[in-house]
Amino acid sequence: MRTAIDTNIISALWSGSAPSAQVASLLTRAADEGALVICAPVYVELMAYPNATGAYLDHFLASTRVEVDFVIDEPVWREAAQRFANYAHRRRKSGGGEAKQLLVDFIIGAHAFLHTDRLFTLDPHRFTKDFPKLRLI
Repeated sequence: MRTAIDTNIISALWSGSAPSAQVASLLTRAADEGALVICAPVYVELMAYPNATGAYLDHFLASTRVEVDFVIDEPVWREAAQRFANYAHRRRKSGGGEAKQLLVDFIIGAHAFLHTDRLFTLDPHRFTKDFPKLRLI
């Protein structure tokens, strides 16, 4: 079982926010069930966390046994493109205007959908509509 991790999971752990204890427990359970992985865009977003450095991030990932998939292959890009296009079309058709959801979420979702068994996120609504077959924690 491979579990993709969204940026907001690690951010919650680092910030000690309200759900951090529950997040830590679920993350431990996911690690017991198999590999933990983040894709390159999650790594990039984590570097923007206040006071984060490459050394800190790399140490954290190694100590928590989180793999980084830095290579995003063509099928992921194509899947993200199609899902983002579908979203943008729905938004325009509904009169909601231009797309507001961040493109990076579609890349994270496509990577999780094609290369892992599930995605651990604190924002399930963001992925439910655009990746209905993606299993979420």
